[in-house]
Amino acid sequence: MAKKARTSPLGTERIAGLNNVLELAVDVGIQLRQMGIAFCVIGGTAYQRWGEPRQTTDVDATLLVEFGRELDVVRNLLKTYSSRIENAESFALQNRIVLLQSSQGIGIDLSLGGLPYESRLIERSSLWKVPRHGEIRTCSAEDLVVLKSFASRPQNWIDVEKVIIRQGPRLDRALIVEELRPMADLKEEPEILSRLADLLQNHEQRPMRSDSR
Repeated sequence: MAKKARTSPLGTERIAGLNNVLELAVDVGIQLRQMGIAFCVIGGTAYQRWGEPRQTTDVDATLLVEFGRELDVVRNLLKTYSSRIENAESFALQNRIVLLQSSQGIGIDLSLGGLPYESRLIERSSLWKVPRHGEIRTCSAEDLVVLKSFASRPQNWIDVEKVIIRQGPRLDRALIVEELRPMADLKEEPEILSRLADLLQNHEQRPMRSDSR
């Protein structure tokens, strides 16, 4: 069952309302809903919701696309937004990611998900109301930690720590470890789990504050 939508502090939303990338994220969501595609936004946009406000340069989303339906979805997406690479259709079908851009040149990376985790990722997503623009369906804070830990680049770990600090006891730590463990095993990088465990231990849960996230 998807979690109840959780809102961000007013200060974050005021900054977010001025961000053209978030404006595009709202539009991408509208287009995907009209196509009947289940999805959620991840990456830098989701980080603005669960981590801290900052400028991000593109919109990243995971789409739930049944195997065998990829061609129709890719072609519809290419009719809606411009491709930013040559041979976009064949690239998308081979790599299960559609690389697009808005009329302003802002990048749009749409991953064609179909694995069980990607289905759960989208199921746990919720709406983020961004003043002056609309609503953006983003992944949960927990899944943002999972995805960034799995990517395991230096900036990702900085982001993970900031999400852990900001979300505090609201973060479902057991869920994060449960989802990340098989992914780290598949990647054959057990150090991912060790590094996450260190961050979680360094920021032990404190009593819940009265304010909502």
